[in-house]
Amino acid sequence: MSFPRPNRVHFETQQGTVGDPTGYSRLPGFVVIIFLLFSCTLCQRSQAQLLHMGTEIPPEVDAIYERGLAFLARTQDPQTGSWRGRRENGVTGLCLMAFLAGGEDPNFGRYRRNVRLAIRALIMGQDKSNGYFPNSMYHHGFALLALAEAYGAVDEATLWNGSEGLEDRRSIAEAIEQGIDLAGKAQNNNRWGGWRYSPTSTDADTSVTGSVLMGLLACRNAGFNVPGDTIDKALNYMKRNTATTSGYVAYSGGLGGGTESVNRSAVATLVYSVGQKKEWEEYEAVSNHISERLKHRESGHRHYYIYYMAQALFQADYESWVLWNRTTARKLASEQAQTGSFTGSYGEAYGTAMSLLALALNYRFLPIYERF
Repeated sequence: MSFPRPNRVHFETQQGTVGDPTGYSRLPGFVVIIFLLFSCTLCQRSQAQLLHMGTEIPPEVDAIYERGLAFLARTQDPQTGSWRGRRENGVTGLCLMAFLAGGEDPNFGRYRRNVRLAIRALIMGQDKSNGYFPNSMYHHGFALLALAEAYGAVDEATLWNGSEGLEDRRSIAEAIEQGIDLAGKAQNNNRWGGWRYSPTSTDADTSVTGSVLMGLLACRNAGFNVPGDTIDKALNYMKRNTATTSGYVAYSGGLGGGTESVNRSAVATLVYSVGQKKEWEEYEAVSNHISERLKHRESGHRHYYIYYMAQALFQADYESWVLWNRTTARKLASEQAQTGSFTGSYGEAYGTAMSLLALALNYRFLPIYERF
C-alpha cells in the first residue's frame, strides 16, 4: 500500500465561435465581468492547489526515486539499521527522510521495516546522558529533522517489534525532546548564538547552524516545545552573516558579508522562509541571489548544494524551482549508477539520500516541504 502520487490540477475551457474565441461578445457586460472575476478566483485556487499538492510527477523522477530507494534498502545494515557500516546518525537521518519523502506508507508499505530500523538506529545512537546525536552537530541536526518528520507518521506500537530486550528503547518524542534540550544548551554556551561541530564549541558557522536550525524548526512544526529564544538567536546569527546588498552569506564571524557561496545563500533562504522571516531584507537579498544563479554548478559539495537549493527555491521562487527541478532531474538521471546509487563526498548512502531528497519536493509528503 502506498500513498497516491499528486497529479496536475487542470481545468478545461470551452471555445467560442470563430471570430470570437472567448464567446464574450454574446454576453451582457456585467456577466462578462462576473465571469472574469470568477475565472481569476478559480485560477488563484488552482495555483494554490498546485503549490500544495504538486504537479504530475516527471517519469524520470519516479524512476530515479524507485532505484535509489531500492539501493538504500539493500545497503542498510540489518543489525544496526544504519548505513556506512557504523552508526552515522546524520546519514541515517537523511536516508530515513528519503524513505518517508517517497510516499510509501511507513507502517504498511514495502519499506516499513527499513523505516523502523532507521528510527531505532537513531534512538539507540543518541547519547542518553545528554541527548546528543554524534558524531557532530551536523549529525545532530539531520537526526532531529528526520525524527520530527517521522513523529506522528510512524505507529510506535510496532516500532520496537522484534527487538525485545533492548535497554535503549524509548519513544520518538523522548529522543526529540532530549535532542532539543541538547541543542539549546550547546547554543547557550556559544557566544555567537549558533552552532559549530561540537556541542561544546564556542565558535559557530552558518552551515552547521543551518542544519541544526532546520532540525529545530521541524520539531517546532511537529508540535514540540522549542524555546522561541533558541530559534531567534540562531536566525539572528544567520542575519548577522548575510549581506543585504549582495545576498552573500559569510561562513562565520558575524561579518555580514564574505565571499560568494550559493550553498550558504540557499541555506539562509531556507531557514528565513521556514523561520517565517520573509519580511527581512536579508531574505530578499539571499532569495534573489539564488534565483539569479539557476545555472550554477557546484563542484565542492554538490549534493549538499542540490539538497538545499531545491528547498530554498521551492520556498522562495516556485517558477524558478520548476525550471531548476527539471534540469536537475535530467542531470541526476544521467549520473545514477546501475545499482541505483549516487557517489557522494561522504559515501554512496549520503550521495543517494541527498539526491533523492533534492527531488522529493515533486512528491511533497513531508511536513517540512510545505511552503511557509
